[in-house]
Amino acid sequence: MVLRTFGWSLGVTALGLAFAAWQWGWEAFGIVLILSVLEISLSFDNAVVNAGILKKMNAFWQRLFLTVGILIAVFGMRLVFPVVIVAISAKVGPVEAVQLALDEPERYEALVTDAHPAIAAFGGMFLLMIFLDFILEDREIKWLAWLERPLAKLGKIDMLAVCLALVALLATAMTFATQAHVSTGHADKTATVLLSGVAGLITYLVVGGLSGYFEDRLEEQEEHEHEEEEKARTEGRPVSAVALAGKAAFFLFLYLEVLDASFSFDGVIGAFAITNHIFWMALGLGIGAMYVRSITVYLVRQGTLDDYVYLEHGAHYAIGALAGILLITIQHQISEIITGLIGVVLIAASFVASVRRNKALAASGADEVTPDEKAEVPSAM
Repeated sequence: MVLRTFGWSLGVTALGLAFAAWQWGWEAFGIVLILSVLEISLSFDNAVVNAGILKKMNAFWQRLFLTVGILIAVFGMRLVFPVVIVAISAKVGPVEAVQLALDEPERYEALVTDAHPAIAAFGGMFLLMIFLDFILEDREIKWLAWLERPLAKLGKIDMLAVCLALVALLATAMTFATQAHVSTGHADKTATVLLSGVAGLITYLVVGGLSGYFEDRLEEQEEHEHEEEEKARTEGRPVSAVALAGKAAFFLFLYLEVLDASFSFDGVIGAFAITNHIFWMALGLGIGAMYVRSITVYLVRQGTLDDYVYLEHGAHYAIGALAGILLITIQHQISEIITGLIGVVLIAASFVASVRRNKALAASGADEVTPDEKAEVPSAM
């Protein structure tokens, strides 16, 4: 199971590191390895959230996520994205941007730094909306009940998440954006942050809204397609896996790709603190992205989210923390180590809480217990 799930990741790791050592030497080998670890540590919460969505898809779309999806993640976000933002910032073509990255790495890094306020505002708002929509929803299972219960009541107010996100964007534009960190020191990026933040919010509402709409119809669609499948088998006709997935899986797949893109912002930007070499960066972050994909599939196939019910909560708290960090980094530099550790600590805490809950279930002989029932089973907390 482990080898089957992580086989491609292990193979790509071996080939990537070997190629780096052969082409550029042992320095490149070490940097690519460090970047791989950086990407995995920063994106583990991404894998947990992805798994919660991916488990709703059939096997075909899960394979598509691991194959086509990884091509988009590696080549789109880890290689093309840095080139695109430099091309836009420097107002040059993609070919010139690549040439700039190879011949003038210092200037290339400066251009990426100048584009960071826009990237951070876009990604921060997208991730903030994910966190707010999760925390404001009334869920049967609550991890931090003292916090989640009152927030769930507030969540009944229409459009509250959007209002809170816009307030956060306005506050960011009026504070951090006025002295945004750029290559020459600090500059006023208020308009840029507002525009990019609104774009991130719109992207979430469009993609998330479409995926949510079709997700709500998944159960009805699956029942209908199951009937069609049985009918096709009875008549001796082949059944298409793509047809069985339907529009719901397509938009969930699209949502996953946008979500992955938002998560990758901090990894791409953080990589410049380690190296300016575009191909070393693409190799290291690409290897890390492969493991994030494999971890996602492993969590789905093992049913880990069903066994450790608070993991999804911990991942969404990590998302909220990452969204806040991205907005803060518009003005202040924050170490990628801190960013990664915050996510790891939150997910580790949710895992420990899940283990305690499972022990409490076993001790009480109950089938299910929630934090709201902790008076009956205190050890669950």
